[in-house]
Amino acid sequence: MSVKTLKIDGKEIAIEEGATLLQAAKEAGIRIPTLCHLDGVSDIGACRLCLVEVAGINRLLPACVTEVSEGMDVQTDTPKLKEYRKMIIEMLFSEGNHVCAVCVANGNCELQDLAIEMGMDHSRFPYRFPERDVDVSHDEFGIDHNRCVLCTRCVRVCDEIEGAHVWDVGFRGAAAKVITGLNQPWGTVDACTSCGKCVEACPTGAIFRKGVTVGEMDRDRSKLDFIVTAREQKLWTR
Repeated sequence: MSVKTLKIDGKEIAIEEGATLLQAAKEAGIRIPTLCHLDGVSDIGACRLCLVEVAGINRLLPACVTEVSEGMDVQTDTPKLKEYRKMIIEMLFSEGNHVCAVCVANGNCELQDLAIEMGMDHSRFPYRFPERDVDVSHDEFGIDHNRCVLCTRCVRVCDEIEGAHVWDVGFRGAAAKVITGLNQPWGTVDACTSCGKCVEACPTGAIFRKGVTVGEMDRDRSKLDFIVTAREQKLWTR
C-alpha cells in the first residue's frame, strides 16, 4: 500500500493510503475533538465536531471520514473551527433536554466535557424543550431520549461488534431518535443479548444501567477495546 505525505498544523506526516485525517492527526499526537467517533467501529461523520480546514477547499471537512491525499495542508485549531465547534455544542444543548445536574453521567459525560473545553457557558439558541420519552422496560438498562445526541454509537456497536442490530434510527427531522427493534419497547426485543455494549459506547447519560443515580455512571471503555481486539484476533468464533 502506498504512503501519503501531508501537513497537519504545519507538521509533516506520512501515513498509509486510505487512512483518515483523524487517524493521521492521532498518529501525529494532534487532538481533534470528536463525539460520534468511537475506536473499533465505522465512522459516519454525524456530529461534525471534527471539522478541519484544508487548503484549496472552500468548505470544512469532517476529519473522521475524509481520507488523506498527497500534499494536503490541514488546519485543525483555527479561530473559525473553534467557533464552529462551540456553536455545534450549543445547538446540541438547545435541541435536547440536557440538564447535567440531574443526569446519571454528570462528571463522566463527553458532551459535558466538550462544552467545558469549548468555553460554553450558555447557548445562544432558543431551547426547544422537546417532549421525549424514557424507556425502562429492559430488566437491566434504560434509555432517556432527552439526553440522546444521535451519535449512533449504540447502533454501530450493536451491529458491528455484538452482531445483534437491536438499535437503529427511526423517524425524520426533529422527530428522529434511536429505536430498538421496530420501535418496540427495549425490554420486548428478543434480539437484545443484554451485553451492555451500548451503555459503554454512549457518550452521554442517554443509555444507562438501572439503579444508578445522579453522577454515579462510570464507564469502562476497555470492555469495548477487548471486544474489538478479540474479534480481530479471532479469540472466539461465533
